[in-house]
Amino acid sequence: MRTFVAVEVSNADTLDSISRLQSDLQIKASPVKRQNMHFTLLFLGEITEEVADSVKKALADIVFSPIHVRFTHVGAFPNPKFPRVVWIGIDEDSAGRLVALAKQVEQKLHPLGFQPDKPFKPHLTIFRIKNREDLSEKLTASSNRSLGGDIISEVKFKQSVLTSNGPVYSDLMVVKAK
Repeated sequence: MRTFVAVEVSNADTLDSISRLQSDLQIKASPVKRQNMHFTLLFLGEITEEVADSVKKALADIVFSPIHVRFTHVGAFPNPKFPRVVWIGIDEDSAGRLVALAKQVEQKLHPLGFQPDKPFKPHLTIFRIKNREDLSEKLTASSNRSLGGDIISEVKFKQSVLTSNGPVYSDLMVVKAK
């Protein structure tokens, strides 16, 4: 099974704002569906049921307080001129708290052989782009847009099933903030 550890965006008003932004940007790309909006803390890839059980045991020990995030800016990886992904970033304080949470997840799962392929940078992917186009002007025009916020109160161990209509995610485990 294909898996990852994430925190999801659930605030309806914020999700509405993000949906409007996706519409307004008019990018020839695949928008991330509303129900799939999340921050990936650690991608685990293909694992067995046995390994999934070990991951659940390791994640059960995570302790964190709710994290208030405020969505503050729009960007692209690797850059706006040749983007593969368009994302929304968050304020510095909540970004630091999400980085700390991602490090805790990494520390819990490192003994099982999992490690990140690159340092965690808090971002919410809103588009995946196959045909690259220069989005510099469109992203700059949206840079000061208010997108809202959310309270992150759960870490989820998730399964991803890839389908012709995009990925379908399901929860394998939920750890609530304390």
